[in-house]
Amino acid sequence: MSNVEKRGILERLNAGEVVVGDGGMVNTLEKRGYVKAGPWTPECTVEHPDGVRQLHREFLMAGADVIQAFTFSLDDDLPNNINQAACDLAKGVAQEGGYILLDVSVKLVLYIHKNNVDILIAEFFANVEEAEWAIEVMKTTGKPTAITMRIGPQGDLANVSPGECAVRLARAGADIVGVNCCFGPNKSLETIGLMKEALDKEGLKPHLMIQPVGYHTPDVGCGGHITLPEFPFAMEPRMLTRWDVHKYARRAYDMGVRYIGGCSGFYPYHIRAIAEELAPERGKLPAASEKHSPWGEALKHHSVAEVRARANRAYWENLKPASGRLFAIFERMTDAGRTGS
Repeated sequence: MSNVEKRGILERLNAGEVVVGDGGMVNTLEKRGYVKAGPWTPECTVEHPDGVRQLHREFLMAGADVIQAFTFSLDDDLPNNINQAACDLAKGVAQEGGYILLDVSVKLVLYIHKNNVDILIAEFFANVEEAEWAIEVMKTTGKPTAITMRIGPQGDLANVSPGECAVRLARAGADIVGVNCCFGPNKSLETIGLMKEALDKEGLKPHLMIQPVGYHTPDVGCGGHITLPEFPFAMEPRMLTRWDVHKYARRAYDMGVRYIGGCSGFYPYHIRAIAEELAPERGKLPAASEKHSPWGEALKHHSVAEVRARANRAYWENLKPASGRLFAIFERMTDAGRTGS
């Protein structure tokens, strides 16, 4: 790593720099045939380490500053070598550039000192009380701690508002607080806004972190995207475009969020979109941009004139994409009519 990259993650955030997170390991690896939907357990770290390593590397090339060890949803009854393999894979890729982040949503405290990770994250909490307990344990390690909740604007499952959740997490000692998973960028940004408003009112200044799902979720309730009938095998029509992610990254930055990444449904090209949108602030483009001209400029070399005309920012920034299933509403209405529902 360069000297800049070797600085601590909190030091960078304290200086107002952007830290780009990685994307959805579980979701991506399921699509690639390495993870089984349902249990979502990461035994592929020992069964198919090359697949996990390659995805880590793709996120790094896309501009991620943080490589998160793939320990998500690990059952305590599974062998410990799965944990260690996840740490080894993340460390190996992080040596090429990046911080190592360890997910402590499972019992991984024993691995923290052993692997000398750079930052801890406890994520996917639906109840703030449980998140507070996690912070209490994490703070004993002396490592920077991030805590994110899978909540939307309605708050946690005990009806604690996003603002109160954020205040409680900050007072518990978290260095970084925010949201991850279950809601798309719009609802996640709304939630972060409520958190920031409450934190500012109380004079609390933890760093803010956001990692939404890579899907449009305007129609979900407090349960998030997992309550959608399309979850998990038919979510593709809801996927964000790279241009949606550009807008999300800019809005997050303008709101004061400095740890910006993605969760389920965020693929390497989505992370590249974050890094490209914030390239002026970061002072660099990611390695993967070598094959991706900003705003489609390379399309000017396309053989079809109609496509060549799309080689500009205005076209893509103002495009209103189709849903992916043009007749979906008609089909649902027809099905409802047949069943009389």
